[in-house]
Amino acid sequence: MSKQLKYSLLLLVGAIGIGALMVWLRPEPETQERIEAVPLVETVAFEAASGPIPVIASGTVQPRDVVVIGAQVGGRLAYVHPQFREGGVVPAGATVLRIEPTDFQNQVRIAEADVAAQNVAVLQAQEEVAIAQDELARFAEREAAVAGLSSIDDNDYAARIMPPERLARSNAPASGQQASSSVLASREPQLRSARAARERASANLAVAQLSLSRTRVAAPFRGLVQEENIAVGTLVQPGQALGTLVDARVFEVRLSLTPDEAALIPGLMDGSGARIPADVFYNYGGLTYRWPARIDRADASLDPETRNVEIFLQVPNPMGGGQLVAEEGEVPSASPAPPLLLGAFVRAQINGAVLDSYAAIPAQALRPGNEVWVVRDGVLRILPVRVIRRDDEFAYISTPSLAEGGRIITSSLNAPTDGMAVRLRGDAG
Repeated sequence: MSKQLKYSLLLLVGAIGIGALMVWLRPEPETQERIEAVPLVETVAFEAASGPIPVIASGTVQPRDVVVIGAQVGGRLAYVHPQFREGGVVPAGATVLRIEPTDFQNQVRIAEADVAAQNVAVLQAQEEVAIAQDELARFAEREAAVAGLSSIDDNDYAARIMPPERLARSNAPASGQQASSSVLASREPQLRSARAARERASANLAVAQLSLSRTRVAAPFRGLVQEENIAVGTLVQPGQALGTLVDARVFEVRLSLTPDEAALIPGLMDGSGARIPADVFYNYGGLTYRWPARIDRADASLDPETRNVEIFLQVPNPMGGGQLVAEEGEVPSASPAPPLLLGAFVRAQINGAVLDSYAAIPAQALRPGNEVWVVRDGVLRILPVRVIRRDDEFAYISTPSLAEGGRIITSSLNAPTDGMAVRLRGDAG
């Protein structure tokens, strides 16, 4: 046996011995109880409630009534209201603008003089009628006397030649000619013509007075000036648009609701929805202000793009009816609220149908397939639910076992199964 082989065998035997010694001298392992891993979840309270379901939607403030201010007569502007500027507020009934009235005042004076002259013409025609009637009466008496002659007057040469009855017949005109002559002789047509001329003069006076009144243009309501393009001295034409007034008494908020949300509002589509109250919230300068409102109407057709129902809220006194919404524990501020600005994006809340049993849960707690994960007695339960309404913050749900309560899981789980044990981290609500 070679010397190198002997060294290799000795080294192998030594390694085996050292290994056996280490195994023999090793300490005994400690025994520990096996702990099963239970997932830790975050939860919020899950309780049944009853009452009206709030329908919350967002919309834009828009004017309800818009009037284009224009002149019905032409002329040069002599006055423009100081507040008739874009952004100004014109009081109801205030004179917005006035056209120089001199020409129209002269037209009224001319028409008044014409009426006075026609009144004189009518009086003259009435007197002529009275004179004509007297003359016709005297002529009729003479005709009757001629027709009733019983003896011949010696001085009446014609009667001696022609008998009285034949003389009466010869002097009597034909019936049609007699009627025409009597009508003209009574001066009645002339009187009717004078009266018609007076009526025409009176109508011209009314037109002149109306044109004079139209030189003043008044605000039909308390209006917010949206547009204006006039100044004193401007020459305007009839029908020319001079500015735009928005009714400052009432604004509108247009909301878009899904058919399911619209169905929660009782009486919305049967015409009685105008009595349903609502609230409009607007954030201004980091504070939230509220305006009371009501449903004015609902569109009976779906929006072709969104397939939603369009409803319109009516907000009275939008320029000064807002109230600050104080947070819990805060004292409401005494400073006045800002006006509800046209074009502002606002949030509206409407009280929907009253339900006997529902629950409001965080929107993220609603799982795909309309399911929720509920913890009851430390065990996960997967419950199918009926979603009544959902928005960005909350989901309003109902389920047969709602009354049993529990806690809704808001965190995520990798592989949730019904009946698995879970641990609660705490109330995240």
